[in-house]
Amino acid sequence: MTTGAQTPYPARPRRSRLRTLLPLGVAAWFVLEIWLLTVVAAASNGLVVLLLLVAGLVLGSAVVKRAGRRAFRDLTGTLQQQQSGTAPASRPNGEGNGLTMLGGLLLILPGFVSDALGLLLLVPPVQKAVSRRAERAFERKLREAAQGSLGDAFRQSRIHRPDGKVVQGEVVREEPGHATGDAPQGPRPPLSR
Repeated sequence: MTTGAQTPYPARPRRSRLRTLLPLGVAAWFVLEIWLLTVVAAASNGLVVLLLLVAGLVLGSAVVKRAGRRAFRDLTGTLQQQQSGTAPASRPNGEGNGLTMLGGLLLILPGFVSDALGLLLLVPPVQKAVSRRAERAFERKLREAAQGSLGDAFRQSRIHRPDGKVVQGEVVREEPGHATGDAPQGPRPPLSR
């Protein structure tokens, strides 16, 4: 038993704010969805709630299917243009299919809050605003990540052990045809018996 100030295990790093708040946000969202379903069911009846949920499922499936077909058609056109040697035409901002598919997926999820968010994402001005904001956030994260090189991050992840100790070393392998010094030529003997 150690009574010194040192602990055998290093302190765990702090959890990020997103990892702390995301589960709470998802749980609050589920509670809100269930509460809204019960409020609508109490105001009308269970059949109306069921019909609204089925309508969201059908509409969301149609939106996802349409966006998927458009994305496949665009991909096919781009590949054909590249094979013919012409430069593919670039799409203007806000005409992507990703946010449309996300809106369709939110419509498919059961609940009225997700349906409202899905319908909002299908409105073109909202799509453009969300797309611009996401693009700026992505570029900012990319600039922050560019401050250190990828090779440096890879090297750091390889030489640091979980306990915080740095392991420096070099691996030297003998090639099968080159004998050095008194090394035996055959297979190595077992380490223990």
